[in-house]
Amino acid sequence: MKEHPTVTDVVVNCADKLATAELQRRPIEPLSRLFPQLSLTDAYRIQEFNVSRRMQQGERVVGHKVGLTAKAMQELFGVREPDNGHLLDTMIHDANEPLDLSELIDPQIEIEPAFVLGKRLVGPKVAVDDVLAATEYVSVCFEVIDSRITDWQIKLQDTVADNGSSARVILGSQRTKPSGLALENLATVLEVDGLVVETGNTGAILGHPANGVAWLANTLAQFGVALETGEVVLPGTCTRSWRIAGHRNVKGRIAGLGEVSLALENAPFVKTKTQQH
Repeated sequence: MKEHPTVTDVVVNCADKLATAELQRRPIEPLSRLFPQLSLTDAYRIQEFNVSRRMQQGERVVGHKVGLTAKAMQELFGVREPDNGHLLDTMIHDANEPLDLSELIDPQIEIEPAFVLGKRLVGPKVAVDDVLAATEYVSVCFEVIDSRITDWQIKLQDTVADNGSSARVILGSQRTKPSGLALENLATVLEVDGLVVETGNTGAILGHPANGVAWLANTLAQFGVALETGEVVLPGTCTRSWRIAGHRNVKGRIAGLGEVSLALENAPFVKTKTQQH
């Protein structure tokens, strides 16, 4: 998003707190508790401030994510609307390489379809058909989310400021054209250490995952931002997320899109019980 003309001291303060928490892997108290008057607009300004800072340090924006689209996730975190965040090149992780959990605080994993764009998408009137026409291919994907807020005690403002709680993105190798694919009704399975822990359907993502991409394109258009050719867009998870501390392998499958597997090593900073959050 474009930089706002003014940045308040609170925005800079919060951005610094989140950046330090991620760097040191030491979670902080919820921003919504530290600054009760923090608005959603402020939260997006905090996100933009930290993304801009990371870009100045050489990182590149390679896509965007939509979060909290599934009803199960909205209920889990007590929110009623989606959020969005940026994907940076440093977040893309090769599925063939183990994920070092010691780089993270309290990671959880989500499975979803990833849209890779072959054409630019510009709101404000983007619909499902526009998304499908602009999509080069769809892949099954893991998103590892990781809150820089202690024990995931987040309100919408907290996760928005924290770049949608994004951490890592792992794409499956199969690339499927969206034409002829019933993207609104694909069975989804998440396995942890060989056990099925979650099942779901892509219809849980706003009725059709392309609705998530359309929502994002139309939302970003308010700030003069488009979804660009080649970008990866994550529309939201098909199931509840699952904490991965203490586990060694995760596997996800979406019918028609193949599967993605990821080995896990070491332990994250925060010691937690191995259960969904």
